[in-house]
Amino acid sequence: MLKAKDIMTTDVVTIRGSATVAEAVKKINDCGVRALIVERRHEQDAYGIVTETDIIYKVAAFGKDPKQMRVYEIMTKPCIVVNPDLGVEYVARLFAQTHIHLAPVIQETLMGMISIDDILKKGDFVEKPKSILLEERIQEAIKDARATCAEKGATSKECAAAWDIVEELQAEAAHQKAERIEKTAFEAFCEENPDAAEARVYDN
Repeated sequence: MLKAKDIMTTDVVTIRGSATVAEAVKKINDCGVRALIVERRHEQDAYGIVTETDIIYKVAAFGKDPKQMRVYEIMTKPCIVVNPDLGVEYVARLFAQTHIHLAPVIQETLMGMISIDDILKKGDFVEKPKSILLEERIQEAIKDARATCAEKGATSKECAAAWDIVEELQAEAAHQKAERIEKTAFEAFCEENPDAAEARVYDN
């Protein structure tokens, strides 16, 4: 699966919180970006973000003077950040849930920016839909689990561990679809092998 760091933009434009909104507008226009990351004042400080939407909605819409207003007055701080190792699908879900269009990619330091444009242009969701890949992995894991149980026994720890893998994948698929699993693959297996359930009772 592609990760945020695989498709992020590394050219990040920053600005000080004390800069004027007019300076922010100039930077946005000169650099052809949709947002600026607001620099931290010290290592323990959080990053902020000011977007073109902030400027239009909070300054232009009210006829305020951008030369008098400061970035810190309209920025979002702390802003939502993305871990570079987060899968692109989860970045897209984060954007959908929070209604944002872009976020800085941070791991201790600022590494880049990721936006809906990056996902649209560089993502692989058209060629490799996650739901199809997950279903293939689930079917493969079920096949492996059945083979392990046939070899080691339905009540063996190896059999139980193999079904754990299947259920993790099924849970992920159900979460993706926002559906409840009516019957797991292991429950179906237990209908054929009632004793198998005993192997899932783990000792502390």
